[in-house]
Amino acid sequence: MVYPAVPIINGERTLRHFPTTALLLILLATLPTTDVVAQATQAIDTPADVRIGDIAISQPWARATAGQTPTGGAYITLRNTGGAADRLIGATTPAAKQAELHIHQMDGAVMRMRAIDAIELPPGASVSMGPGGLHIMLLALKSPLKEGDRLPLTLRFEKAGEVAIEAQILGVGATGPLDKRAAAQGHGHRP
Repeated sequence: MVYPAVPIINGERTLRHFPTTALLLILLATLPTTDVVAQATQAIDTPADVRIGDIAISQPWARATAGQTPTGGAYITLRNTGGAADRLIGATTPAAKQAELHIHQMDGAVMRMRAIDAIELPPGASVSMGPGGLHIMLLALKSPLKEGDRLPLTLRFEKAGEVAIEAQILGVGATGPLDKRAAAQGHGHRP
């Protein structure tokens, strides 16, 4: 007789002593995840990369805010196509009193968010911002960020200068954009 992968304790197979974690993993494995992923990653129209100097900017997006939340976050992917390093040193938006560059970092067992002076862009490197990592923190929002709207942002680079972009505002729980072109071709992954 073939038994499922259940531990043998004192010579007998029993679920009574099966670790809770393993049971949770089995339950999670049976849940449909496609809908959850589809809700967290939303398709956006992705125009060609915005370029300034050797810097390519793609996938600009922000999360909608719930209620009167005074802060928000915006995310982009930056690619330095040149032979010299550059740095993103700031951002502004008319939608908030202030925009700062932030990072999440572990401090012992606690995840903390802190402002940083710049985001380094070595030659040939790509940097992707996202929830739980690098992001543009929007402080003292003038009104809530609403799903479907666009957020104007001006990015300031140390060498390349300033460039205006628009970020599409996705749902409150979004984890990133899903490129509509990639999705239409059957490649439903985030860039």
